[in-house]
Amino acid sequence: MPVDGRAHVRIARPSRDLAAAERFWTRGLGLSVLFRKEAEEGAPPEEAHSLLMVGWPDASWHLELVTAAGPFPQPAPTVEDLLVVYTAGEVPEELLARLEEHGGKRVPAHNPYWDTWGVTVEDPDGYRLVLSTREWSNEQVLAKR
Repeated sequence: MPVDGRAHVRIARPSRDLAAAERFWTRGLGLSVLFRKEAEEGAPPEEAHSLLMVGWPDASWHLELVTAAGPFPQPAPTVEDLLVVYTAGEVPEELLARLEEHGGKRVPAHNPYWDTWGVTVEDPDGYRLVLSTREWSNEQVLAKR
């Protein structure tokens, strides 16, 4: 398969707590668990990783969250580490309430653009999810140029 717009994208991040991350992304946002692997007991440290892959079944991307019991990089998100989901309309209050109920925290955006055009929620690891009220299509943007 060529590397083009049909190529699947994986966004990989470290996580402090996979159970908390799973609650936020699945019960909060509504993603599905696509794959899970628990670290094997007694595995060498370089192989002792637990991971969780979540996404929408029809999406061309998924989020991989990984952790390990031994030495492992801890999440170090910045205020500009954003996963933006374009909702093309108002963000339902019930969705925001679910995200907060499952470990999310509404925060002001570092860039005020996102406060104008959406809502920013921190996940349990401190990464930011922006639910944007705008619509986005790469094809539409390029056609306007």
